[in-house]
Amino acid sequence: MKEDINFKNVSIHDTPDRSPGFLMWHVSTAWRASIEFILKSMNLTHPQFVILAALGWLTSEGDRVTQAAIGKMAGLDPNTVSQVIRGLELKELIVREKSSDGRAKNPVLTINGSEILKKALPAVEAKDAEFFYHLTEEEKEYMLAIFHKLILKQL
Repeated sequence: MKEDINFKNVSIHDTPDRSPGFLMWHVSTAWRASIEFILKSMNLTHPQFVILAALGWLTSEGDRVTQAAIGKMAGLDPNTVSQVIRGLELKELIVREKSSDGRAKNPVLTINGSEILKKALPAVEAKDAEFFYHLTEEEKEYMLAIFHKLILKQL
């Protein structure tokens, strides 16, 4: 026997389109699909791109970084970062060099990694611009402020 759900008793929202989480799901899946389409042509997964970009940003001044620092910037847990880095090593986009104290290994972009990042980052940023095109500059700034606020709450 089928039991109907009375959503007025179950949900605080009148309709799904009043649920911030439901709308975030729709926006994030549409955005991510557009990004993944671009990255597929470069033989990169979205997490691989995020790790490459984080590594590129963090080492742009010549600094050595840890996997933990990359994970923090990327918003990924240590196990995921480690797995993605292994995949990037297999693709010869990064290498892990021994740190000065020898206790850890520091990920570094290879020449191939730098070259793919130089192609991938502008392509992803162009897709972002296309995705968010209908927002005014003021709305984009407001959205960024909201995202920062939500991210800081999670830390």
